[in-house]
Amino acid sequence: MTPDTVIHLAQQTVYLMLLVSAPLLLGALIVGLIVSIFQAATQINESTLSFIPKLVALFIICVAFGPWMLGQLIDFTRNLFMSIPSLIG
Repeated sequence: MTPDTVIHLAQQTVYLMLLVSAPLLLGALIVGLIVSIFQAATQINESTLSFIPKLVALFIICVAFGPWMLGQLIDFTRNLFMSIPSLIG
């Protein structure tokens, strides 16, 4: 296994990690922004007010994008296992 192969594999792994986590991170960001605007407008400073909507949004996003995220991870793992013989020798 050459250093170029290791770097390429690490790049693929980081790209997949960013791709799979993007829907969750973007959803939490959007909900957090909406809740913070609401808190600023009403001057309510309750910490649970921002936690519960994010939790609900992340659950909905996991239900909606979960199969796609799982499929991406399974494809990557399958390709990685299939390439083990070429990586070793």
